[in-house]
Amino acid sequence: MTYPDPDLLLWDSRGLIAAVVQHHVTGAVLMVAWMDRTALEETVATGEVHFWSRSRGELWMKGETSGNILRLESITADCDNDALLVSATPTGPVCHTGSETCFGDSHRHGFADLDVLWERIRDRIAAGDPTSYTVRLGEAGPEGPGRKLVEEATEVLLAAKEHQQGISGDLRVAEEAADLVYHLLVSLAERDVDPAMVLEVLRSRRK
Repeated sequence: MTYPDPDLLLWDSRGLIAAVVQHHVTGAVLMVAWMDRTALEETVATGEVHFWSRSRGELWMKGETSGNILRLESITADCDNDALLVSATPTGPVCHTGSETCFGDSHRHGFADLDVLWERIRDRIAAGDPTSYTVRLGEAGPEGPGRKLVEEATEVLLAAKEHQQGISGDLRVAEEAADLVYHLLVSLAERDVDPAMVLEVLRSRRK
């Protein structure tokens, strides 16, 4: 993995550069802080994200007090070499308020959260806990999640028809669709087919 050359970065008059931290899986912006040369070097050397505190005038590692560290995935500089994009995996809430990001948690509404679900499904199957429903589905082979997919697709259809008739509301459709999506992801995980490939197929079909 390559990292920006410190000698090519445009540090400001204080020897600092802005660092935007992005969730490695979801792409959500987690926080914005500052790095000096030492913070950048320590981040690369340790694999844990460090910053320079302008208020305290010292180097600090994210999570050194709370334990909610940021594990480094990659660092890239922008086109002007005067800002850094730090891709990281958080081990807990990033903000001192307890929010998952310093911009609140509203960003998690949307399809980006499916990436988190996908990672959890893969992690659980890899862990092999026999008490896990996900693991039991995966160990049953294609028919395990496959049969549930057929069942849940029927439930989505019934919920949609009841919605059309005014018998049930939006939540019922959303709940059945959630079950369908979950079992679809388990089916992909059981075959070790990344959802990114599915998205690429969809992109190729766009006109």
